Amino acid sequence: MVGITSQISIEDLFNIHKDKLDLQWVAGQQGAKHVIIREEASEINKKGKRKKKTIKKTDKEPKSFSLVGHLNLIHPHQIQVIGEVEVRYLEGLRNISMQDAVVQLFKSKPACVIVADDLEPPTLLKRKSNEHSIPLFACSMNSDKLSDVLHYFLTNLFADMLTLHGVYMEVMTIGVLITGPSGIGKSELALELISRGHRLIADDAPLFSKVAPDIINGTCPQTLQDFLEVRGLGIINVRELFGDSAIKKNKYLRLIVNLQPMDEKNLLSLDRLEGSYSMRKVLEMDVPEITLPVAPGRNLSIMMECAARNHILREAGYNAAEIFVSRQKDIIDSEH
Repeated sequence: MVGITSQISIEDLFNIHKDKLDLQWVAGQQGAKHVIIREEASEINKKGKRKKKTIKKTDKEPKSFSLVGHLNLIHPHQIQVIGEVEVRYLEGLRNISMQDAVVQLFKSKPACVIVADDLEPPTLLKRKSNEHSIPLFACSMNSDKLSDVLHYFLTNLFADMLTLHGVYMEVMTIGVLITGPSGIGKSELALELISRGHRLIADDAPLFSKVAPDIINGTCPQTLQDFLEVRGLGIINVRELFGDSAIKKNKYLRLIVNLQPMDEKNLLSLDRLEGSYSMRKVLEMDVPEITLPVAPGRNLSIMMECAARNHILREAGYNAAEIFVSRQKDIIDSEH
Protein backbone atom coordinates (compact mmCIF):
# COMPACT_ATOMS: atom_id res chain seq x y z
CA MET A 1 0.00 0.00 0.00
CA VAL A 2 1.40 3.37 -1.03
CA GLY A 3 0.70 6.54 0.92
CA ILE A 4 1.93 10.10 0.78
CA THR A 5 1.96 13.30 2.79
CA SER A 6 0.59 15.82 0.31
CA GLN A 7 0.98 19.13 2.12
CA ILE A 8 2.11 21.01 5.22
CA SER A 9 0.97 24.39 6.47
CA ILE A 10 3.41 27.20 7.20
CA GLU A 11 2.14 27.24 10.79
CA ASP A 12 2.96 23.54 11.22
CA LEU A 13 6.35 24.01 9.57
CA PHE A 14 7.12 26.83 12.02
CA ASN A 15 5.96 24.86 15.07
CA ILE A 16 8.07 21.82 14.09
CA HIS A 17 11.27 23.81 13.50
CA LYS A 18 11.01 26.94 15.65
CA ASP A 19 13.22 25.58 18.45
CA LYS A 20 15.63 23.56 16.33
CA LEU A 21 16.21 26.41 13.85
CA ASP A 22 15.66 29.27 16.31
CA LEU A 23 12.90 30.77 14.15
CA GLN A 24 11.22 34.04 15.10
CA TRP A 25 7.92 35.00 13.44
CA VAL A 26 8.45 38.63 12.49
CA ALA A 27 5.54 39.56 10.19
CA GLY A 28 2.81 38.18 7.94
CA GLN A 29 1.04 36.16 10.64
CA GLN A 30 -2.11 36.26 8.47
CA GLY A 31 -0.50 33.72 6.16
CA ALA A 32 -0.19 30.99 8.79
CA LYS A 33 -2.63 28.69 6.98
CA HIS A 34 -0.87 28.83 3.62
CA VAL A 35 0.27 25.36 2.60
CA ILE A 36 3.17 23.84 0.69
CA ILE A 37 1.87 21.10 -1.60
CA ARG A 38 3.91 18.19 -2.94
CA GLU A 39 3.92 17.36 -6.61
CA GLU A 40 1.68 14.52 -7.74
CA ALA A 41 2.81 11.56 -9.79
CA SER A 42 0.85 12.98 -12.72
CA GLU A 43 3.16 15.98 -12.72
CA ILE A 44 6.15 13.83 -13.71
CA ASN A 45 6.51 13.63 -17.47
CA LYS A 46 7.48 10.60 -19.55
CA LYS A 47 11.17 11.50 -19.48
CA GLY A 48 11.17 11.25 -15.70
CA LYS A 49 11.81 14.95 -15.17
CA ARG A 50 9.94 16.53 -12.31
CA LYS A 51 7.86 19.58 -12.87
CA LYS A 52 8.27 22.47 -10.50
CA LYS A 53 6.62 22.09 -7.12
CA THR A 54 3.56 24.17 -6.35
CA ILE A 55 2.31 26.21 -3.45
CA LYS A 56 -1.29 26.95 -2.80
CA LYS A 57 -2.99 29.51 -0.66
CA THR A 58 -6.40 28.80 0.76
CA ASP A 59 -8.09 31.20 -1.64
CA LYS A 60 -5.88 31.23 -4.74
CA GLU A 61 -4.72 28.96 -7.55
CA PRO A 62 -1.37 27.16 -7.02
CA LYS A 63 1.80 28.55 -8.59
CA SER A 64 4.86 26.58 -9.71
CA PHE A 65 8.04 26.90 -7.62
CA SER A 66 10.91 24.78 -6.34
CA LEU A 67 10.98 23.87 -2.65
CA VAL A 68 13.67 25.92 -0.88
CA GLY A 69 16.33 28.36 -2.06
CA HIS A 70 18.09 31.69 -1.85
CA LEU A 71 16.84 34.91 -3.40
CA ASN A 72 16.19 34.35 -7.10
CA LEU A 73 13.71 36.67 -8.80
CA ILE A 74 13.77 34.66 -12.04
CA HIS A 75 13.22 31.19 -10.50
CA PRO A 76 11.40 31.81 -7.19
CA HIS A 77 11.10 29.23 -4.42
CA GLN A 78 8.29 28.20 -2.10
CA ILE A 79 10.48 28.99 0.90
CA GLN A 80 12.56 32.06 0.10
CA VAL A 81 15.80 32.19 2.12
CA ILE A 82 17.57 35.54 2.42
CA GLY A 83 21.07 35.50 3.88
CA GLU A 84 23.89 37.98 4.33
CA VAL A 85 24.78 38.02 0.61
CA GLU A 86 21.19 38.74 -0.42
CA VAL A 87 20.76 41.46 2.19
CA ARG A 88 23.97 43.15 1.02
CA TYR A 89 22.68 42.94 -2.54
CA LEU A 90 19.38 44.58 -1.62
CA GLU A 91 21.04 47.27 0.50
CA GLY A 92 23.41 48.05 -2.37
CA LEU A 93 20.53 48.92 -4.69
CA ARG A 94 19.07 52.38 -5.09
CA ASN A 95 15.82 52.91 -3.21
CA ILE A 96 13.63 52.53 -6.30
CA SER A 97 15.53 49.42 -7.46
CA MET A 98 15.31 47.90 -3.98
CA GLN A 99 11.57 48.47 -3.86
CA ASP A 100 11.19 46.94 -7.32
CA ALA A 101 13.18 43.85 -6.24
CA VAL A 102 11.08 43.37 -3.09
CA VAL A 103 7.85 43.88 -5.04
CA GLN A 104 9.01 41.26 -7.54
CA LEU A 105 9.84 38.88 -4.67
CA PHE A 106 6.33 39.07 -3.21
CA LYS A 107 4.70 39.08 -6.64
CA SER A 108 5.93 35.49 -7.02
CA LYS A 109 3.88 34.62 -3.90
CA PRO A 110 6.39 32.55 -1.89
CA ALA A 111 4.98 30.37 0.88
CA CYS A 112 7.18 32.24 3.36
CA VAL A 113 10.37 34.28 3.57
CA ILE A 114 13.18 33.54 6.05
CA VAL A 115 15.95 36.04 6.82
CA ALA A 116 18.89 33.96 8.04
CA ASP A 117 22.44 34.58 9.37
CA ASP A 118 21.07 36.28 12.52
CA LEU A 119 20.19 39.40 10.51
CA GLU A 120 17.47 41.90 11.29
CA PRO A 121 14.79 41.70 8.56
CA PRO A 122 14.66 45.01 6.63
CA THR A 123 11.67 47.23 7.39
CA LEU A 124 10.55 47.07 3.75
CA LEU A 125 10.34 43.25 3.96
CA LYS A 126 8.24 43.45 7.12
CA ARG A 127 5.83 45.91 5.53
CA LYS A 128 5.43 43.92 2.33
CA SER A 129 5.00 40.66 4.29
CA ASN A 130 2.05 42.17 6.15
CA GLU A 131 0.60 43.68 2.98
CA HIS A 132 0.72 40.36 1.08
CA SER A 133 0.04 38.07 4.07
CA ILE A 134 3.32 36.24 3.48
CA PRO A 135 4.91 34.90 6.70
CA LEU A 136 8.32 36.44 7.41
CA PHE A 137 10.72 34.66 9.79
CA ALA A 138 14.10 35.55 11.25
CA CYS A 139 16.67 32.83 11.90
CA SER A 140 20.13 32.84 13.51
CA MET A 141 21.32 29.83 11.46
CA ASN A 142 23.63 30.11 8.47
CA SER A 143 21.52 30.49 5.30
CA ASP A 144 23.15 27.58 3.45
CA LYS A 145 22.67 25.20 6.37
CA LEU A 146 19.08 26.42 6.81
CA SER A 147 18.30 25.65 3.16
CA ASP A 148 19.80 22.17 3.48
CA VAL A 149 17.82 21.36 6.65
CA LEU A 150 14.50 22.52 5.22
CA HIS A 151 15.05 20.85 1.86
CA TYR A 152 15.93 17.55 3.57
CA PHE A 153 12.86 17.80 5.80
CA LEU A 154 10.44 18.54 2.95
CA THR A 155 11.95 15.94 0.62
CA ASN A 156 11.45 13.24 3.27
CA LEU A 157 8.01 14.56 4.20
CA PHE A 158 6.76 14.46 0.61
CA ALA A 159 8.39 11.16 -0.36
CA ASP A 160 6.09 8.35 -1.54
CA MET A 161 5.63 5.81 1.25
CA LEU A 162 5.00 2.09 0.90
CA THR A 163 3.91 -0.38 3.59
CA LEU A 164 5.22 -3.92 3.10
CA HIS A 165 4.24 -6.94 5.16
CA GLY A 166 7.18 -8.46 6.99
CA VAL A 167 9.78 -7.87 9.69
CA TYR A 168 12.36 -5.17 9.01
CA MET A 169 15.72 -5.52 10.75
CA GLU A 170 19.30 -4.36 10.79
CA VAL A 171 21.39 -7.47 10.16
CA MET A 172 25.18 -7.20 9.85
CA THR A 173 24.79 -3.37 9.57
CA ILE A 174 22.41 -3.46 6.56
CA GLY A 175 18.63 -3.10 6.34
CA VAL A 176 16.99 -6.47 5.63
CA LEU A 177 13.26 -7.05 5.10
CA ILE A 178 12.14 -10.56 6.06
CA THR A 179 9.04 -11.60 4.12
CA GLY A 180 7.08 -14.79 3.58
CA PRO A 181 3.63 -16.32 4.08
CA SER A 182 1.84 -15.97 7.40
CA GLY A 183 3.03 -18.50 9.98
CA ILE A 184 6.32 -19.25 8.22
CA GLY A 185 8.32 -18.06 11.25
CA LYS A 186 9.36 -14.49 10.44
CA SER A 187 8.89 -13.21 14.00
CA GLU A 188 10.60 -16.24 15.54
CA LEU A 189 13.57 -15.69 13.22
CA ALA A 190 13.60 -11.99 14.15
CA LEU A 191 13.59 -12.88 17.85
CA GLU A 192 16.56 -15.23 17.38
CA LEU A 193 18.44 -12.56 15.39
CA ILE A 194 17.79 -10.01 18.16
CA SER A 195 19.18 -12.45 20.73
CA ARG A 196 22.30 -12.70 18.53
CA GLY A 197 22.87 -8.94 18.67
CA HIS A 198 20.99 -7.68 15.59
CA ARG A 199 18.36 -4.95 15.82
CA LEU A 200 14.63 -4.67 15.17
CA ILE A 201 13.28 -1.74 13.18
CA ALA A 202 9.64 -2.71 12.55
CA ASP A 203 7.40 -5.75 12.79
CA ASP A 204 4.44 -6.54 10.53
CA ALA A 205 4.06 -3.22 8.67
CA PRO A 206 7.34 -1.33 8.10
CA LEU A 207 7.13 1.93 6.15
CA PHE A 208 9.45 2.58 3.22
CA SER A 209 10.08 5.91 1.51
CA LYS A 210 12.29 6.79 -1.45
CA VAL A 211 14.46 9.63 -0.18
CA ALA A 212 16.87 9.67 -3.14
CA PRO A 213 16.98 8.08 -6.61
CA ASP A 214 18.88 5.06 -5.23
CA ILE A 215 17.97 5.12 -1.52
CA ILE A 216 14.89 3.65 0.18
CA ASN A 217 14.57 4.39 3.88
CA GLY A 218 12.68 2.02 6.16
CA THR A 219 11.04 3.05 9.44
CA CYS A 220 8.45 1.85 11.92
CA PRO A 221 4.95 3.32 12.40
CA GLN A 222 4.75 5.01 15.77
CA THR A 223 1.96 2.68 16.96
CA LEU A 224 4.16 -0.40 16.40
CA GLN A 225 7.41 1.01 17.80
CA ASP A 226 9.38 -1.53 19.91
CA PHE A 227 6.77 -4.31 19.62
CA LEU A 228 7.10 -7.77 18.08
CA GLU A 229 4.37 -10.42 17.79
CA VAL A 230 5.60 -13.95 18.41
CA ARG A 231 3.18 -16.85 18.11
CA GLY A 232 2.73 -18.48 21.49
CA LEU A 233 4.17 -15.49 23.36
CA GLY A 234 1.87 -12.81 22.00
CA ILE A 235 3.06 -9.18 21.85
CA ILE A 236 6.46 -8.55 23.42
CA ASN A 237 8.32 -5.26 23.95
CA VAL A 238 11.77 -5.79 22.50
CA ARG A 239 13.20 -2.63 24.07
CA GLU A 240 12.07 -3.64 27.56
CA LEU A 241 13.32 -7.23 27.16
CA PHE A 242 16.64 -6.62 25.40
CA GLY A 243 17.42 -2.94 25.98
CA ASP A 244 17.73 0.14 23.77
CA SER A 245 20.52 -1.41 21.71
CA ALA A 246 18.05 -3.99 20.31
CA ILE A 247 16.05 -1.28 18.53
CA LYS A 248 16.99 0.74 15.45
CA LYS A 249 14.94 3.77 14.40
CA ASN A 250 15.51 3.48 10.65
CA LYS A 251 17.78 1.91 8.03
CA TYR A 252 18.20 2.03 4.27
CA LEU A 253 16.72 -1.05 2.58
CA ARG A 254 19.50 -3.13 1.02
CA LEU A 255 18.14 -6.70 0.88
CA ILE A 256 14.87 -8.65 0.95
CA VAL A 257 14.87 -12.23 2.26
CA ASN A 258 11.80 -14.22 1.30
CA LEU A 259 11.12 -17.27 3.50
CA GLN A 260 9.33 -20.06 1.62
CA PRO A 261 8.40 -23.62 2.64
CA MET A 262 9.98 -26.13 0.25
CA ASP A 263 9.86 -29.87 -0.13
CA GLU A 264 12.79 -31.98 -1.30
CA LYS A 265 11.81 -31.63 -4.96
CA ASN A 266 11.79 -27.83 -4.80
CA LEU A 267 15.08 -27.79 -2.90
CA LEU A 268 16.75 -29.82 -5.65
CA SER A 269 15.54 -27.34 -8.27
CA LEU A 270 17.45 -24.41 -6.74
CA ASP A 271 20.60 -23.16 -8.47
CA ARG A 272 23.42 -24.62 -6.36
CA LEU A 273 25.96 -22.05 -7.56
CA GLU A 274 24.12 -18.73 -7.55
CA GLY A 275 21.30 -19.56 -5.16
CA SER A 276 17.97 -17.77 -5.62
CA TYR A 277 18.98 -14.16 -6.24
CA SER A 278 16.49 -11.92 -8.06
CA MET A 279 15.35 -8.29 -8.11
CA ARG A 280 12.13 -6.89 -6.66
CA LYS A 281 10.63 -3.53 -7.53
CA VAL A 282 10.08 -1.34 -4.47
CA LEU A 283 9.01 2.26 -5.15
CA GLU A 284 10.31 1.90 -8.73
CA MET A 285 13.75 0.81 -7.52
CA ASP A 286 15.32 -2.65 -7.92
CA VAL A 287 16.10 -4.24 -4.55
CA PRO A 288 17.99 -7.59 -4.38
CA GLU A 289 15.85 -10.46 -3.08
CA ILE A 290 16.91 -13.90 -1.86
CA THR A 291 14.52 -16.82 -1.35
CA LEU A 292 15.51 -18.92 1.67
CA PRO A 293 13.92 -22.39 1.89
CA VAL A 294 12.33 -23.20 5.23
CA ALA A 295 12.82 -26.89 5.98
CA PRO A 296 13.61 -29.06 9.02
CA GLY A 297 17.24 -28.89 10.11
CA ARG A 298 18.03 -25.50 8.53
CA ASN A 299 19.35 -22.86 10.95
CA LEU A 300 17.69 -19.75 9.52
CA SER A 301 19.39 -17.23 11.81
CA ILE A 302 22.87 -18.32 10.69
CA MET A 303 21.69 -18.39 7.07
CA MET A 304 20.32 -14.84 7.46
CA GLU A 305 23.65 -13.61 8.79
CA CYS A 306 25.48 -15.36 5.97
CA ALA A 307 23.05 -13.92 3.40
CA ALA A 308 23.68 -10.39 4.70
CA ARG A 309 27.47 -10.87 4.73
CA ASN A 310 27.44 -12.38 1.24
CA HIS A 311 25.29 -9.52 -0.08
CA ILE A 312 27.77 -6.98 1.27
CA LEU A 313 30.55 -8.85 -0.57
CA ARG A 314 28.53 -8.92 -3.80
CA GLU A 315 27.93 -5.18 -3.58
CA ALA A 316 31.68 -4.74 -3.18
CA GLY A 317 32.22 -6.70 -6.41
CA TYR A 318 33.04 -10.16 -5.04
CA ASN A 319 30.91 -13.04 -6.37
CA ALA A 320 31.86 -16.40 -4.85
CA ALA A 321 30.09 -18.38 -7.59
CA GLU A 322 32.04 -16.59 -10.32
CA ILE A 323 35.34 -17.12 -8.47
CA PHE A 324 34.50 -20.80 -7.97
CA VAL A 325 33.66 -21.34 -11.68
CA SER A 326 36.79 -19.44 -12.76
CA ARG A 327 38.99 -21.55 -10.47
CA GLN A 328 37.55 -24.83 -11.79
CA LYS A 329 38.03 -23.63 -15.37
CA ASP A 330 41.67 -22.74 -14.68
CA ILE A 331 42.28 -26.20 -13.21
CA ILE A 332 40.69 -27.93 -16.19
CA ASP A 333 42.65 -25.76 -18.63
CA SER A 334 45.92 -26.48 -16.82
CA GLU A 335 45.35 -30.24 -17.12
CA HIS A 336 45.12 -29.94 -20.87
